[in-house]
Amino acid sequence: MHGELIPIGGGDPIPLLKKSLLIGRRESCDIVLRFPNVSAHHCQLTVNGGYWYARDLGSKNGVKVNNVRVTEKRLDPGDTLSVAKHQFEVCYSPAELGAVGPPPVDDLTTNIFGKSLLERAGLSKSEATSRRSANAESSPRRYDVLNNDAGQIKDPNRPT
Repeated sequence: MHGELIPIGGGDPIPLLKKSLLIGRRESCDIVLRFPNVSAHHCQLTVNGGYWYARDLGSKNGVKVNNVRVTEKRLDPGDTLSVAKHQFEVCYSPAELGAVGPPPVDDLTTNIFGKSLLERAGLSKSEATSRRSANAESSPRRYDVLNNDAGQIKDPNRPT
């Protein structure tokens, strides 16, 4: 056994029997949670360097570690893993799983703060202006509805 998930609020502990486990609602999952708010393939737990990692598999209701929604995160012993609204305490010994030295740095937080929110959303001013100038030739020009002059709209079907 490589550790266990203890349901917060009561219930039987779930043993972590393999080093890669799929959690979801389907019977084909390693850990089956029969709740309507759990996705068919909700998340995956894997051991890497002696530590468990949780990865969201695009679930609708998400995965949280210590009440923070994550896409991928290292699970330290004693952390709270939330699958949809169902919470579990993660219990394992990193030394028994082969961990040597201090835990690896969670570099996902540095990636989050590496760019501004506008840059990550693709809305930074420098990118937006370069995109606008690149699309200026290819996209049709706007016309003035109050102006009746000819030639405002270029007809692609009219011969030149």
